[in-house]
Amino acid sequence: MSQQLVYGLHAVQALLKSSPHQVQELLLLRGRKDQRLQKILKQAEQNDIPLRFVDRRTLDEKVGDEGNHQGVIALCAGETKVHDERFLKDLLQKLEQKSEAPFLLVLDGVTDPHNLGACLRTAEAAGVHAVIAPKDKSAGLTPTARKVACGAAEVLPFVTVTNLARTLQQLQQAGIWIFGAAGEAEQDIYQSQLTGPMALVMGAEGSGLRRLTRENCDHLIRIPMAGEVSSLNVSVATGVCLFEAVRQRVRI
Repeated sequence: MSQQLVYGLHAVQALLKSSPHQVQELLLLRGRKDQRLQKILKQAEQNDIPLRFVDRRTLDEKVGDEGNHQGVIALCAGETKVHDERFLKDLLQKLEQKSEAPFLLVLDGVTDPHNLGACLRTAEAAGVHAVIAPKDKSAGLTPTARKVACGAAEVLPFVTVTNLARTLQQLQQAGIWIFGAAGEAEQDIYQSQLTGPMALVMGAEGSGLRRLTRENCDHLIRIPMAGEVSSLNVSVATGVCLFEAVRQRVRI
């Protein structure tokens, strides 16, 4: 069975809280005794997870050039849990039963795991129910993405779909309004009604939304830009749009 690494204090702590059964072993920096690491040690002991104390070089070699392990690496069984179209359908049914308006984030062609991780972190903080992305030509839940997500990848459902355009159509049939972010849109996010059941669609940096994705949006919206810079990083733009929606949704 393949192993996957989860590293970083926030990511490992969230994993131990949500899915401790996935963790086969924890690698910890020898000699580190600060309070943040003590919380992880306590969680590991409560779940009978084996601990191995190693030097910094061993940890560095494990993560390679991918990022900062912060002195802790979890060795996990199998691949990260990624959900499919069936999960999404069940999720929408559960939200309907609770009379809760779906709040979804769709990432169209975001290939940088750092951007994916940052979007997951922001989406979880905003109360998004799930993040949706196409299976092809998109970043997956790599160790880097999970590290940048700071624990959000362990609690926020990440749904990959075979055909994004078809999924958007199915969301529309379920009564969900699709808002696509596009720099050339006439309507800005502050003029838009982002309450009720909605999915925010963000495109890749540079190319933006793909043609079929754009055609399946109910509304195109933009972030008004006052400076000389023509666009924002996709994770920053996602945060601006999501939290404008949060502001509107809390107000009603």
